[in-house]
Formats: sequence, structure tokens, C-alpha cells
Amino acid sequence: MALLPILRFPDPRLRKVAAPITNIDDSIRRLAADMAETMYEAPGIGLAATQVDVHKQLIVIDVSEAKDQLLVLINPEIVSNEGAQVGEEGCLSVPGVYDKVERAERVLVRYLDLDGKAQQREADGLLAVCIQHEMDHLNGKVFVDHLSLLKQTRIKSKLAKQARITA
Repeated sequence: MALLPILRFPDPRLRKVAAPITNIDDSIRRLAADMAETMYEAPGIGLAATQVDVHKQLIVIDVSEAKDQLLVLINPEIVSNEGAQVGEEGCLSVPGVYDKVERAERVLVRYLDLDGKAQQREADGLLAVCIQHEMDHLNGKVFVDHLSLLKQTRIKSKLAKQARITA
């Protein structure tokens, strides 16, 4: 396994729409394992392949306290959603930035697992938020897109300043 570099907002590669995965082979399983290692090391609770500059529909998530319940979703699709919740979100591609975003309270997601088997899962609370957040990445969106233009501009300026300081 290997740690992968995470793209940082406003990198234009974060805007690419991910392609469906047509063949689940060892390279996809290795990518999922590398993404999981990267997510745990960061540390985070979710990571989309787009964030590591691989534009395929693959997400890894683990919202458990013990970090021992890895969920891998290939070609995820939200079948239904209901309710609304507003919660503070952050993102490994937008380090140090947190803001309130409205998401569906419950989702039903259909996806393939690492064996290529079709799965369906109901999620609510933090898991529902995480699924929606990571699926946004697959569609070329970042959580800051849900914020006002003023906040987006401030975030870009803050991250540009951080990049200059660390360079």
C-alpha cells in the first residue's frame, strides 16, 4: 500500500467528473487500499478517487470511532433521499476550512463492492453526509461550492496564503 497525494482546492483537477468503473480488478482493489491508507493517515473519514487525481467512481469511507469499518463504494448512485440536516463539514482537499452545509438527512445508495457485487445501503447522520460529500467529488464539486461566493473567495485566498507560507 502507498500514501497518495491529495489534491488541494482550487486545483482544477478537482473539477473533473469521474468515469464509471467497468472492470473491478486488482488495480481497483489496490487503489481502494491505497486510498483507505491515505484517508486514515490524513486523518479523514472519507476520500474520493478524484481527490487523489484518479477520475474513476470510487469512494472509501469510515465513520467508525475505531476506524475499523471501511466502506468501499464503486459507481455509487443515490437512489433516494429524505429530510434535511445542516452540519459542519471539512474536506481533506480544503485543509483547515470548515463550514455549515445542508444535506439530505437520509440516503439510500446503490453501489458495487470490491467483488463487483451490487449492494444497497441506507445511511443517515454522519454516514449520509459523508456519502453525499464524497459523491460531490465524483461529480467535480467541492463542499465549498455549497457556500456563498464571498466565502468561496475568502477560502481561496486563505489557502493561497497557506501555500505561499509553506512553499
